Amino acid sequence: MFRRLFPLSLIAALLALSPARPADKEKDVPEGFTPLFDGKDLAGWEVLDGKKDAWAVEDGMIVTKTGGGGWLMTDKEYGDFEVRVDFKMSEGGNSGVALRAPLSGNVSNTGMEIQLLDDVWHKKNLKDLKPVQYTGAIYGVVAPSKDALKPVGEWNTINITAKGRQITILLNGVKRVDANLDDYKEAAEKDHPGLKREKGHLGLQSHSNRVEFRNVYVKEL
Repeated sequence: MFRRLFPLSLIAALLALSPARPADKEKDVPEGFTPLFDGKDLAGWEVLDGKKDAWAVEDGMIVTKTGGGGWLMTDKEYGDFEVRVDFKMSEGGNSGVALRAPLSGNVSNTGMEIQLLDDVWHKKNLKDLKPVQYTGAIYGVVAPSKDALKPVGEWNTINITAKGRQITILLNGVKRVDANLDDYKEAAEKDHPGLKREKGHLGLQSHSNRVEFRNVYVKEL
């Protein structure tokens, strides 16, 4: 069989021009951000009000394997920041991202929860589901303006910016919430005192079913 041999220098040049593989790209930390998860263990996090064995690290992801894990909270507190998280829902999945929360009480009220949900399943199975409970909502307070959630089993990216009283939430690049918390003083006085907080811990929730997280980054502002 006849074989054409290529010089090693040509092969090296072609490899240098080839695009980066997706796996390589995922390892790149966005400019200005700091990883909150090293892909190996849960150092820098602690479980609040739940079972530790509901949480695991698998294939470089944080995984809530079942419900009942409560919250996985950062040791460090943050005031003004942008947090970015990739998440993948399973059918019926229910989770959230905690902002400016204390390590006590019901985080959804004592801090803020940004809802993560299998919207399709819950809309079908829960007749009393409200827009302030959809993915991207400030849970119980501000409903998202648009639907940008990908189907179950696909990765989503949520970007949450908290700067002073302004909370901005993008889901897969689509702005879902742009709210001034001062416009929700009644909610802050009644059921959501966490809206008044200026800083606190970040967190991920294990409410029901499996949810996977990767590329968990924060940028302090």
